[in-house]
Amino acid sequence: MPACVGLAMGERKAYPSDLTDEQWAVVGPFLHAWKARHPSVSGHQGRYELREILNAIFYQNRTGCQWAYLPHDLPPKSATYYYFAVWRDDGTDQAIHDLLRCQAREKAGRAEDPTAVVLDTQSIRAANHVPAATTGKDAGKKVPGRKRGLAVDALGLIIAVVVTAASVTDNVIGVRLLDKVVEYTPTVTGPGWTLGSSTTWPSTAPCWTSTSRWSSAATPSPGSCRSPSGGWSSKRTAR
Repeated sequence: MPACVGLAMGERKAYPSDLTDEQWAVVGPFLHAWKARHPSVSGHQGRYELREILNAIFYQNRTGCQWAYLPHDLPPKSATYYYFAVWRDDGTDQAIHDLLRCQAREKAGRAEDPTAVVLDTQSIRAANHVPAATTGKDAGKKVPGRKRGLAVDALGLIIAVVVTAASVTDNVIGVRLLDKVVEYTPTVTGPGWTLGSSTTWPSTAPCWTSTSRWSSAATPSPGSCRSPSGGWSSKRTAR
């Protein structure tokens, strides 16, 4: 990483969270193309370079500081959070994430898109300032706070994320994750996860088979592992 980074208003020393030249070479063209598709109404190109905007976002993400407490040698909250919110809302961040995942998979000798995923959840304690309305208590693990659900491929690369109160059941989170998996990676044909025995499964939803593939049948196939109470209790290993 270079000792200094170019700014619209001068130079600064690099932070550990800054993009390297190699990393910027990957995402830079994507963001410049986005910028070209979203010209300013006034014709103003912006005071800050997009690379510095991304550096500021990474700094906040890595340190956990409040947006208003960004260092003075990085773009301020007004510019940084604006791009963060726009890229979040229009799906740019998801598109970049998917692009990087595809490249990482190809580098590992795999196809761009996965055909199977693994789902899991983890309950974590929430900080004191987290609103009580967004937290709960995991009845099984006795952990107060939030629960995060992840869908990853066989390399551990993230496909989808869901964050809820810890009181939300794994079954509910699993269904939400699968909805996102279908949206982001339609090539997936076999999730590997444990669904408890209390799931109310839609008649059109995929069900588990002995080959860990999906079937849209209303009733489970002969190889499925359906519990007496109607939930799914099948463990699978991602390919």
